[in-house]
Amino acid sequence: MAKRLLPSLNRVLVEKIIPPSKTTAGILLPEKTNKLNSGKVVAVGPGARDRDGKLIPVSVKEGDTVLLPEYGGSEIKLGEKEFHLYRDDDILGTLHD
Repeated sequence: MAKRLLPSLNRVLVEKIIPPSKTTAGILLPEKTNKLNSGKVVAVGPGARDRDGKLIPVSVKEGDTVLLPEYGGSEIKLGEKEFHLYRDDDILGTLHD
């Protein structure tokens, strides 16, 4: 049975993008010390409320590729996959082609 996590408030569920360690021809690639820490948004919460009770929506949407901080977030395992849960404020930006 597959589980689906729906984040609460202004939280964002992200699946980290792991860069390939081999080329398609099978050549091993060295680990880069300055790799880009990015992920794909899997689910978003509805947003948080301000002091007046107005809803502040989350700034990213499902399917966005986002730049993540080096540290932070909560690691979550659903089935065989690992995800990370971040607050909307912790996400550094979105990546576009």
